[in-house]
Amino acid sequence: MPNIRPPAVAGSFYPADANILAADVRALLATPAASSLTPKALIAPHAGYMYSGPVAASAYASLRTVASRIRRVILLGPTHRVPVHGMALPDADSFSTPLGQVRLDTDAMQAIAALPQVTVSAPVHAFEHALEVQLPFLQIALDDFTLLPLAVGDASAQEVAEVLQLIWGGAETLIVISSDLSHYLPYEVSKLIDQKTANDILKLRPDITHDEACGATPINGLLLAARRHHLTPHLLDLRNSGDTAGPRDGVVGYAAFAFCEESNHE
Repeated sequence: MPNIRPPAVAGSFYPADANILAADVRALLATPAASSLTPKALIAPHAGYMYSGPVAASAYASLRTVASRIRRVILLGPTHRVPVHGMALPDADSFSTPLGQVRLDTDAMQAIAALPQVTVSAPVHAFEHALEVQLPFLQIALDDFTLLPLAVGDASAQEVAEVLQLIWGGAETLIVISSDLSHYLPYEVSKLIDQKTANDILKLRPDITHDEACGATPINGLLLAARRHHLTPHLLDLRNSGDTAGPRDGVVGYAAFAFCEESNHE
C-alpha cells in the first residue's frame, strides 16, 4: 500500500477545491516574470495565499524558461509545530494536494539518510505547512517531477549545505527554500528589517537570524552552497502582509529570490 502524506492545510492556507486552487495558482503565475532568468534555486514565502501568494508566484513564474527540464525538486523549510534535531525526511512515498500526488525521490532520500543530521519523522511533516503550500505552485509551474522534502529544525547552515551538496544534481534539479521574513512588526519597521535581510541574501551573507526569517537555517545553508557553486541571487519581490491583505500594525514579511548559474560572477 502506498504511504501518502495527505494535505494538512488545504481549505485554510489555500483552496481545498482542485478547480478553484488550479485557477487561483494559474492566475497568480500569470504575473510578469524576468524571462532571461534560469533559476537553480528559489526562496519563496509560505503564508496563506491571500497574504503571500503573489510574492511566491513571482518566484515560480521565473521558472518559465527552465520548467521543462526540471525533474526533481529539493524542498526545505522550517518546522512550526514539531521540533526536530537536525532535519527530517517524511515517512512517506508521496505528498498529496487537491491537485494530485507528488512522488517522493526515494533514491535521493536514501542517499542522505545516513548523514547524522538527517532523520525520518512522520509527525514533523504531518501538519507542517511550510513545505505543503509550495506544492500547488510546483504542480502548476512544472511538468512531471519528484520531490525531496526536508523539514529543518535544530541544525547548522553547514549541515544544510552538506545535504544540498550531496544531492545538488544538474539542470534537472531545482532547490526551493520556504521562508517568510520578519514577523508581527509594525509596517515601517518590518520594511526596514526585511530590506536589510534581502540585501544580506543578495550579498550571499549566511548570517540571517531567525528574527529576520523563520527559515533562516535553510536560507543560510543555501547561501553557503550558492557561494560554492557561484550562483547569482536576484530579488524578484519584497513585500509584507500590509501590502497584500492584512492590517499594518503587525505584519509578516515576504520575499522571493531566484539564484541563477551565470557565467559572469565574482
